[in-house]
Amino acid sequence: MEHAIKYFGLNNVALENDMRRVAREKKIQLRPSRSKSARDAYYPQITERIRHDAAIMAQHYELFYCLEVSIRDLIRARLIDVEPTDWWTKLVPQIVRDNATKNRTKEIQSGVTPRSADLLDYTNFGELGEIIKANWSLFSDTFSDIKAVENTLARLNTLRAPIAHCSILAEDEVMRLRLSLRDWFRLME
Repeated sequence: MEHAIKYFGLNNVALENDMRRVAREKKIQLRPSRSKSARDAYYPQITERIRHDAAIMAQHYELFYCLEVSIRDLIRARLIDVEPTDWWTKLVPQIVRDNATKNRTKEIQSGVTPRSADLLDYTNFGELGEIIKANWSLFSDTFSDIKAVENTLARLNTLRAPIAHCSILAEDEVMRLRLSLRDWFRLME
């Protein structure tokens, strides 16, 4: 049931993104104009093409954000179910723990506000797959096949790069992202 709810939520995000895209293309305003924000002061200095591309890519970022956070939530919940007090040290591979600690330390030393107290939030997308693989016996009732999980996460990780690094996704890759998201949720059926 929980997976169905997450799938429903991500489908709604996808539908909303499609509605925004159509509204942009048709120059229809779906919401009232927002009040001036701090970013509006800088927008005139940025070309219209860049702002247009950013609006297009924002929908892909939002979709991927929801996916990645939902995967972290799934992993956290499953591992806590098995090992409520010490799941991080007992169930997460050492190399993933070391990298998360390194990422958190680097963030703290840079002087910015730490994103989280939970080290799982400092793992990268590929490491989430490593946690699932290392604990396959705990996830085998959630996913249909470990190799399919590996392949789908690898494909999603490849598609994540241009989204995370401010590049435009080619039309074929937008389609591949949507299909890969479907593949991910199909694995959970």
